[in-house]
Amino acid sequence: MQITETEQQIIDEFALFPDWMDKYEHLIELGKKLPPFDEKSKTEQHLIAGCQSRVWLDAHYENDKVFFTADSDAIITKGIVSLLVQVLSGHEPQDILDAKLEFIDKIGLKENLSPTRSNGLLAMVKQMKLYALAYKTTKASK
Repeated sequence: MQITETEQQIIDEFALFPDWMDKYEHLIELGKKLPPFDEKSKTEQHLIAGCQSRVWLDAHYENDKVFFTADSDAIITKGIVSLLVQVLSGHEPQDILDAKLEFIDKIGLKENLSPTRSNGLLAMVKQMKLYALAYKTTKASK
């Protein structure tokens, strides 16, 4: 599935909820469904700087695709990172780098987050794109 198709699914999902309290509850449920993150990987190396909450992100490269795993100690933030993992994981590095992630604005996520959570969201996206760039560079040098 293309990144834009996954984004559209998320937009459609969030459209089902009439207000932001329901959307927050949905985010919390998405966070609960995030696959377990290896406790041994909860290190400073995997911690995303710029997030108010503690957010860990790891990636691996397999069959020309980047796969992400993540976790957070805050339930809303865990839901947010789960959305990003859902959209970006399993795609080629260039596709991740090119992703505009328009679903963030279309579901109203940015405008309904506190400024510190918004900054954290941007830090998560930046880190995921840095992983993609690193894998793209590694692949190009082989």
